[in-house]
Amino acid sequence: MPVFALTDEIAFPPPELAEGDGLLAVGGDLSPHRLVAAYRMGIFPWYSEGEPILWWSPSPRLVLSPHLFHLSKRLARTMRRGRFTVTMDTAFRRVVTACAHAPRKGQNGTWIVPEMVEAYCALHALGIAHSVECYAGPDLVGGLYGVALGHVFFGESMFSVLPDTSKISLAVLCRHLAAWNFTIIDCQMTTPHLVRLGAVEIDRTEFSARLAHGLRHPHRPGPWSVSPTLMDRASASS
Repeated sequence: MPVFALTDEIAFPPPELAEGDGLLAVGGDLSPHRLVAAYRMGIFPWYSEGEPILWWSPSPRLVLSPHLFHLSKRLARTMRRGRFTVTMDTAFRRVVTACAHAPRKGQNGTWIVPEMVEAYCALHALGIAHSVECYAGPDLVGGLYGVALGHVFFGESMFSVLPDTSKISLAVLCRHLAAWNFTIIDCQMTTPHLVRLGAVEIDRTEFSARLAHGLRHPHRPGPWSVSPTLMDRASASS
């Protein structure tokens, strides 16, 4: 399959035309309009410093149903101890920047280049991108961010300065998304870490169907905030 070159027009080729590794298109820009159009088709940008913008639609796709998040008894105990405070949409740029600087096993550098930081901050200003922050006292020690459209959350990245803090952030997010009737979290690429937390691989056909179903629901604009009741439920192990 060819890799498509994008123009100034906000349009993407069908995701099923992606290369075997998921690469679909190159070029374009990171404007909010184009990013939203991409996510609605199950396409996301991912590239490194010095490269053109690369657009991907991999298959299989890793997804997590919010109500199926696996909360271990150990993680639940950690959350109940009250050492950490979790918030939403209070430090979006700091979370994205921390994700960009977080060391990744087997990776040199980061795909969260300065242009990506600004692009997602623009989405956050529009109430489309969201962050979850985990604090130990005044210190930001973990978190995640992503994009929400309809009842679908597209996870972008997470980081941990202290053990378990990204998992705590995800647990709190899943509890809220489940309460808000979100259908899936798109985790994009498969990692053993996310599989242990309940994520599963599905093929492009199933992903497209679940994406279309989730997008039929109304958007929940930001800023989001943590519900104390849901926070308590998030720390209750099954």
